[in-house]
Amino acid sequence: MLRKSSGLVLAITAPFLATAPLFATAPLFAAAPLSAAAPLSAAAPLFAAVPATEVRPVTDTLHGERVTDNYRWLEGDNSDPDNMGRLTDEVTHWTDQQNAYTRAVLDQLPGRAALEARLRELMEVPRISLPGRYGDRYFHARREGGQPQAVRYVRRGLHGKDRILLDPQQIDPSGLTTIAWTAPTRDGKLMAFGMYSSGDENTTLYLMDVDTGTWLADEIPGKVNFSEWLQDNSGFFYTRLEDTDNAYSKVMKFHQLGTHQREDRVLFRQQDIDFFYAASGKTEQELETLKTTWGPNGLPSEDGRWLAIWYWTGTASLDLWVADLQHWFRTGSLKLQPAVSGKSGRLGAMHFSGDELYLQHSIGAANGTVSLLDLKKPAYDRWRSIVPEHKNLVIQSTAFAADLISVNYLENAQTRIFLFTPDGKPRGALELPGIGSAALSVADDRNDGFLSFSSYNTPPSIYHVDLRSGQRQLWAKPEVPVDAEAIAVKQVWYTSRDGTRVSMFVVHKKGTLLDGNNPTILYGYGGFDITMTPQFSATLFPWFEQGGVYAVANLRGGGEYGNAWHEAGMLERKQNVFDDFIAAAQWLIDAGYTNPQQLGIAGGSNGGLLTGAAVVQRPDLFGAVISAVPLLDMLRYQNFLMARFWVGEYGSAENAEQYAFIKQYSPYQQVSPDTSYPAVLLTAGENDTRVHPLHARKMAAAMQAATRSDPTRKPILLWVDRDAGHGAGKPLDLQIRDLADQRIFMMWQLGMLSATTATP
Repeated sequence: MLRKSSGLVLAITAPFLATAPLFATAPLFAAAPLSAAAPLSAAAPLFAAVPATEVRPVTDTLHGERVTDNYRWLEGDNSDPDNMGRLTDEVTHWTDQQNAYTRAVLDQLPGRAALEARLRELMEVPRISLPGRYGDRYFHARREGGQPQAVRYVRRGLHGKDRILLDPQQIDPSGLTTIAWTAPTRDGKLMAFGMYSSGDENTTLYLMDVDTGTWLADEIPGKVNFSEWLQDNSGFFYTRLEDTDNAYSKVMKFHQLGTHQREDRVLFRQQDIDFFYAASGKTEQELETLKTTWGPNGLPSEDGRWLAIWYWTGTASLDLWVADLQHWFRTGSLKLQPAVSGKSGRLGAMHFSGDELYLQHSIGAANGTVSLLDLKKPAYDRWRSIVPEHKNLVIQSTAFAADLISVNYLENAQTRIFLFTPDGKPRGALELPGIGSAALSVADDRNDGFLSFSSYNTPPSIYHVDLRSGQRQLWAKPEVPVDAEAIAVKQVWYTSRDGTRVSMFVVHKKGTLLDGNNPTILYGYGGFDITMTPQFSATLFPWFEQGGVYAVANLRGGGEYGNAWHEAGMLERKQNVFDDFIAAAQWLIDAGYTNPQQLGIAGGSNGGLLTGAAVVQRPDLFGAVISAVPLLDMLRYQNFLMARFWVGEYGSAENAEQYAFIKQYSPYQQVSPDTSYPAVLLTAGENDTRVHPLHARKMAAAMQAATRSDPTRKPILLWVDRDAGHGAGKPLDLQIRDLADQRIFMMWQLGMLSATTATP
């Protein structure tokens, strides 16, 4: 991900499997206050029968081995190879039956109504984003009370009065419309913004006059991501898909205000692979493969002089060029000057300064560095180190103020911020309110900004901060009706299967007796260089108050400990991630926190793959499992939606060498007949444009057929949300329903429900 330091939501993102791990800002498993009566161990009454699923075997031969898939039909219509998995009537009918079964199970569990009421109280606490300053205007987002979506506000001056810019509920009373991003001009007079509906993430770009609130006529559809305004506000650069059914059809264009988007000029297209690699010597097959990687993106300088272009060749590698934009404006020809090619590493923040480019990256520096490039001579061997790599700290992000560079580091998955001059001289640390997670929003014409901070036991706070003096003043801190001081947080280290030491955060109420009988939730992600750092969630506190424990493991595959940590959980090393997670579970048991019957695991997206793999590899180790919007059929995942973006992370079964290790862990193929599986809740979004719901469908069918466990006590449940996608943009009511589903499920399975909580 590349992120400009001065933007409120100005971001240029690669299409990660998950831009942020599911549940990162609203962790799972808050519970309503419960009776001290005996836990509910018997089956709840009036459970519906498990829906029957027809077996229709399809056998493929993969690299000389026969592989049979009993539930291929649940993928949908695969007759069009360019649009695999289209929904059919019979799959819709089957899903209706599964959804009805899940509702019959979860809705009648005792305490459900009280749980939803408590969740609503906690989730209606205001949530406020970091402000961004543009000219004398300050932009931020806030959701409070029963508002289904966050509202965008602007104020003139630091202490001015907030004014509503965009209220999604006024645009769409259903609450299903989401503002994906906002991008004001440097002076704050105009604002581009993107919106989508029902979680499909197919964003349409609109424009607004900020002072009047008037929407301009300009409108651009097609899963648009904003890039950069020109300084005079006359136009902007953006990327979109030429075909929203083809995730690999990205194009970058320039839009002149007041013109129709049909007239927008093209800078480059993803499918024009020869434009990037004509002289590379790559084979035709290599070029075809590159067309379906994350592909190209670009960031122009605000003065319209330069363009940085990078092409993702994998999840941990890319190639980078620069181009003279003035030449392109004059001639329509974009001439690429190579900066770096064929090296492992990723990019972070970029900042143009005249004919130079500051670049945060991890190329040749596993823990990250900041370099300065001469854009007229950008070759890699001429890059000058400004902030050198640190042996023990990993750069997470970088922000550029007027004459200071702020570098956000991770030390053992916790934030530290250090300041440097533009030529790299250290200016010391920016003091933080405590140990936790912090982020900084600054503008490149000032040395003040906004700092956010939170931890598991520290409610989120936003401070206005002077970077030179370090002085900070509280700007916003929502009142949360919980006792944060009552919660203990500690970081522990445990040993994984191969001897690697792994860190984990463990959170619980102070004084909790560690007698091996505490209901415990273990959460993990472990992929795509994404980090798990301490985050506050009010909805966890009732869980803690009832003696529950919450643990988050910093698994390999993540970015907590640099490039090497990420790469240790990729491709043929993916089993390391599952081993780390299983070892975390075993440590929690051995340390006296819990036992297998009271240990639940949860994860979403890549984390759904994690929990899916864990349950088929060690069904004896867990009492309950949540696998949300997961990848599970890893032999076929690459055929659907944007999944070829992730071949660099997972590999593909189309490759014989990669098939050999993927088949060993692919959860769907590893479901074993006549096995005592714990209870499992699988979820999916029908409008998901990232992970196809077929994974959850097929896994539910396979596990329902395979489990030897009593389905009235340990059911395999599937919930497919017809009004949602991968998870982003859900209105408040749907968030509450989903959280209630997941938490009542865990409370039931881990022994936290009692018969006395039942309602008539």
